[in-house]
Amino acid sequence: MHLKKTTSYFSTIMSAKKTNESKAEKNFENIGEALTTSEQFLEKNQKAILTGLLIVIVLVGAYLAYHYLYKVPRNEKAQTAIFKGERYFQEGQDSLALFGNGNDYIGFESIISQYKGTRTADLAHAYAGISYNRLGNNEKALEHLRKFKGGDLLITPAVTGAIGDVQMNMGNTAEAISLFQKAAKQANDQMLTPIYLKKAGEAYLSLADYDKAIETFTLIKEQYINTPEAQEADKYIKQAELLKESK
Repeated sequence: MHLKKTTSYFSTIMSAKKTNESKAEKNFENIGEALTTSEQFLEKNQKAILTGLLIVIVLVGAYLAYHYLYKVPRNEKAQTAIFKGERYFQEGQDSLALFGNGNDYIGFESIISQYKGTRTADLAHAYAGISYNRLGNNEKALEHLRKFKGGDLLITPAVTGAIGDVQMNMGNTAEAISLFQKAAKQANDQMLTPIYLKKAGEAYLSLADYDKAIETFTLIKEQYINTPEAQEADKYIKQAELLKESK
């Protein structure tokens, strides 16, 4: 009885083994056919494939050469060129910053022209726009500020706020408020955001929108407690309340 069971079990195993061997042989045949087909495809399309690879290699090589042999060195030269202009800008010497000193600094305008397409030239647009704004040239200020592409977490809100300043100078107060609020959101910073909110609050006061002014300065007072803008918020709130009562 046990012998029959063992024989039956052995037969089952052998049958399964044969089945597996048969499947394996078919798989090898399929693999062989696939390899043959692939070889035929490669032989038939060898020229096209090699041409495609060559094009890819040339394009990658051209990009790397452009980036490391032209773009990077050019931007480094631009960074060197703008260094003294940043110092003039910080010192408030806007004409020198914009047009150069006739000696060892060419000015933001020339940097933008000579190094067009670099990050430094983009930064020069921001500097130039703010310099023109401080000189009272609203049109040139807007021209440069709007060309700034941005991306920097500190400079981008500063440029947005500067455009708001120009709009205020031009009498476009509602648009300026929108830009100041946008700059506040872009900054998203305990020190910078209240600066732009204060500008928005003062603009609301100039429009006699006292409720919005009170709302804005209250926001500064409650959410940006340890800032200079928060310390003087009560003064503006009181001013808005008095003006509202006298209407």
